Amino acid sequence: MRRISNYSFSVLIVLLSLFVLNCSGQEEKKVVGFDLNNLDTTVSPADNFYEYAVGTWAKNNPVPGIYSRWSVLERMYDDNAGIVRNIIEEASKAKDATPGSIKQKVGDFYATGMDSAKIEQLGIAPLKEELDLISSIASYDDVIKHAAHMHTNVGAPLFNFGSILDAKRSGWVIIGMKQGGLGLPDRDYYVADDSRSKEIRVKYLEHLEKMFELMGENKDAAAASAKAIMNIETQLAKNSRTQVEQRDPEKNYNKMQIDELQKTAPNFNWKLFFTEAGISEPKDIDVGQPEFFAGLSKMINKISIDDWKTYFRWNLISNMANYLNDAFVKQNFEFNGKFMSGAKEMQPRWKRIVAATNLALGEAVGQLYVEKYFPPQAKERAKKIVDNLLVSMGERIDAVDWMSDETKAKAREKLSAFTVKIGYPDKWIDYTKFEVDKESYAKNRIRSLRFNAMKDLAKIDKPADRTEWLLNPQDINAYYLPYLNEIAFPAAILQFPFFDPNVDDAINYGAMGGVIGHEITHGFDNRGRQFDAQGNLKDWWAKEDNDKFLERTKKIIEQYNEFEPIDSFFINGELTQGENIADLGGLTVAYNAFKKTEQFKTGEKIDGFTPQQRFFLSWAEVWKGNIKDERLKLDLKTDVHSPGYFRCNGPLSNMSEFWEAFNVQPGDPMRRPGDKLVKIW
Repeated sequence: MRRISNYSFSVLIVLLSLFVLNCSGQEEKKVVGFDLNNLDTTVSPADNFYEYAVGTWAKNNPVPGIYSRWSVLERMYDDNAGIVRNIIEEASKAKDATPGSIKQKVGDFYATGMDSAKIEQLGIAPLKEELDLISSIASYDDVIKHAAHMHTNVGAPLFNFGSILDAKRSGWVIIGMKQGGLGLPDRDYYVADDSRSKEIRVKYLEHLEKMFELMGENKDAAAASAKAIMNIETQLAKNSRTQVEQRDPEKNYNKMQIDELQKTAPNFNWKLFFTEAGISEPKDIDVGQPEFFAGLSKMINKISIDDWKTYFRWNLISNMANYLNDAFVKQNFEFNGKFMSGAKEMQPRWKRIVAATNLALGEAVGQLYVEKYFPPQAKERAKKIVDNLLVSMGERIDAVDWMSDETKAKAREKLSAFTVKIGYPDKWIDYTKFEVDKESYAKNRIRSLRFNAMKDLAKIDKPADRTEWLLNPQDINAYYLPYLNEIAFPAAILQFPFFDPNVDDAINYGAMGGVIGHEITHGFDNRGRQFDAQGNLKDWWAKEDNDKFLERTKKIIEQYNEFEPIDSFFINGELTQGENIADLGGLTVAYNAFKKTEQFKTGEKIDGFTPQQRFFLSWAEVWKGNIKDERLKLDLKTDVHSPGYFRCNGPLSNMSEFWEAFNVQPGDPMRRPGDKLVKIW
């Protein structure tokens, strides 16, 4: 089962690391604020600020073989992975770990993953029980039963299913159903005629064939199985909405009862599915894309039972490939890591197993992480920083000249209702029912999937647990959740070296402030603004204000549509508009807060730069990075964030504060002309 996601993560790991509170106990490093060695002074900041600010760094830091991208983000991953590895390995070596304790479970899960000899010895044997169940399918009712079984045990075939917050009944959890069932990361790859999509389809078929051969099929049988998978997934893709279409919360909210779902998709026995999934009396169901399920219904009896069995085998093996012997792991990497993303070599085994342990026992690892690396005072200091940016956002709302007093009052009401989560949960997940042993890495993975599925389904038809976190404390990430109107910053982003009280305010506000402002602005971007103070999907805007907002967002869409990161591959301005709005708004809010500091008022230069200049240099610093062409093409198709280069330059080209800081004149590339200028918050 795949958890239904009705929130939008803002993957700002690079930026969010800026809250550094050096609570890790590591040796203090020399604070430089902004590294002058990154500058490329042969480039004018008025022509290309990114190249000017970090161009030399970009030239001297190619992407390492194990990565498809290299940036502050990946460096933080590296550092944090080492910290988490120490915690997990300590647990795996502990001889005094109480059976059933989180230390025992974390340690044993990691130990089974690191036991490569046993994994090779077992091969595909840990999947025998699941494969036998698939082999026993004899009717179309069995197909539906097995789909339910996989959703609650070891995968997410056909569609996505799980608990979801009711978008129009704040804080209440219902059943969520969304399109899915694809092996490729975007539906367009199955149907588009561009050369990259065609190439991907060819390589995907080859990948499918090789994986079926590893499962024991001869070449002819594997080729037939691969074609069956491509046929089924292509039909599912044709029934699916585009990523842009899925970004509209109103159109993707379709609450119905089971009888209406049965009418929408009559050939699929939904009562049987829900009963097998453990929901005997389903109530409210949010069917995100009804036409997808109508299309699936038409497919059910037209696809042969044997082909459905092949499809289930593929879902099983694609979900479990990285938990099996090396042949499966390597083939999975050849396609997904090397071909699709451009990485040249696999991550070291320990990194892969650390990531898997985090995935299975995230909050268990998090408890051990917090004990060592996140003292209570760090949480208090981070909360104060966020509060300062909330005040600044309120001031920006008051200052905009395009919004009526009536809508401003409601925006202020929403802002004042924000819930802020810092560091780690007040209540931890209880892993008592999750059994972990040292017998099989793959079976530990299956038990983790079962545990998480049952935990998720248990939330349905109940109030949301507002203490729950959607990330682990050791995750370097953050999010805004419109359905509960909350922002959250896990402990791992609150670490050295990007924020330090010894660094000047310009550096901290340009990076840390921009990130906090970004998350806050998500509450007022193209999606977040459709939710009220309580988190309900509800129109609280005066019509005239709504129209003015859409005029401004249209301009930002047009701006980013013009960006061409790689030949003939453009940014999708509509798909990325929420993040682009949040970047521009967040930086504006941060600068507004920075203006109140003593440094801004005195204007004293450091390293030859004014406070204003250092603010913007700090913004560029956190977006520095290099990326492989394959990964860039993939991100342009699937990522709601623009590439880092454009996240740096895009907002700045709209900010008069930046122009003033670096004497950017009309006609310069880094200064938008008046008719194309965007200013929202």
